[in-house]
Amino acid sequence: MPLCKMIDHSYFMHGYFMRNGFKRRIFLFLLFFFFLASVFPDDTAASNDTYVSDDTLQIKIAVIGPGNELYFWWGHIGLIIEDLETGDARFYDWGVFSFDNDNFFLNFAFGRLLYTCAVTHPDFSFYTYIYTNRDITLYTLDLTPEKKQEIQQIANWSMLPENRDYLYHHFDDNCATRIRDIIDIASDGLLSEKYKNIPGRFTLREHVKRHTWYNPFIDWILNFWMGSGIDKPITVWDEMFLPSEIGFRIDEFTYINSRGIEQKLVSNVEVVNSSRGRPQVLDSPIHLWPRLLAISLIIAFVFILLFVFRRRGSHKAHFIWAMGQGVTGLFFGFAGLVLFFMNFFTLHDYTYNNINLLFVNPLLLAALPMGILCCTGFRSNKHIKREKIIKTLWSLVFDLGIISIIINSLFVGQQNQADIAFILPISASLSWLPDLAVIVKKRLRKKT
Repeated sequence: MPLCKMIDHSYFMHGYFMRNGFKRRIFLFLLFFFFLASVFPDDTAASNDTYVSDDTLQIKIAVIGPGNELYFWWGHIGLIIEDLETGDARFYDWGVFSFDNDNFFLNFAFGRLLYTCAVTHPDFSFYTYIYTNRDITLYTLDLTPEKKQEIQQIANWSMLPENRDYLYHHFDDNCATRIRDIIDIASDGLLSEKYKNIPGRFTLREHVKRHTWYNPFIDWILNFWMGSGIDKPITVWDEMFLPSEIGFRIDEFTYINSRGIEQKLVSNVEVVNSSRGRPQVLDSPIHLWPRLLAISLIIAFVFILLFVFRRRGSHKAHFIWAMGQGVTGLFFGFAGLVLFFMNFFTLHDYTYNNINLLFVNPLLLAALPMGILCCTGFRSNKHIKREKIIKTLWSLVFDLGIISIIINSLFVGQQNQADIAFILPISASLSWLPDLAVIVKKRLRKKT
């Protein structure tokens, strides 16, 4: 309205109320009432209006099932933040690494693997997971607008160049523990307060085995390399190094909100994709040692048969028997070499204090050259000495294996039954079992 018209209009109103005193008093009363209402608004109404106008964010936790590659066997997890007003959506991922990074394999070998936090659109990430036949489950968090904004601030802070890289640890600091800690902040520490005091269902080793059961070799070698530290009792909080455990726990978690009412942290669970034909994660781990014991007994029986035939003069049996010892020594010796390296020269702390190193170590690599040398000069003096050396090596493996069982049961407490079951029968068949068979056979002949 032009200034001249405003003046005219004000003058008209002033003259009108001057001529109508009662109406003027009514108008001033209403004006004063509306003034008070604007200065002292209703708390409940204002609170509700603010909540609706500010609550534009939606927070979801995306739990991804296992993938094909070994580093995907334990699943994945991401944080989704959607702006309902603008339609913008972001997928925050703390599990990103690249083989193209400088010295990637060297850093990985020494336990200095750098992971980074990256952000993409959820649709792009979901397309990749669906294409690779992986489960996708979304958990919508029921939080106040202030907590949602706090999570958004933490996520965006993690994207900054100076903050996005971190030193990865399989159990203590990974993509899952990062999101677990963010959820804990959103719950004002109630999540950790509850689950740090509840014993976990399994140990770290048992959780690993739930995901590796369908590949016997990977199952054995990973557990062979991991030491006694992962056999200690843990809490539910520790179990949430696995993405699936986070999904399971936040879905059941309830807390007392600011109004003193108990409410669920998760308001909705949505299954976006279900994998087909993929090995399932076990509800509880299975024991590997009976399977490995059976394999070891078969190998031991073959070695004893070869020993019998070579005593009868079979050169082929002798060659297979000698080379078999070399290949077996190479297999266990290389496994022991890697274990020795990880124990003393790397940051892979979950391999420390490993009782397996007592009886399976790099010394077994000597069986390979000795086995090759035993292939030549059958029954010569040099050949007999070489056989004694390689036999002593396997006897040492067996004896130290028995000693490790005693030490382990008294002090260490490492769950290495599968390693013992796999190695002792083979080492026995290459050390004292053939001699025992010869002694028994001679005594039976004397009796007859």
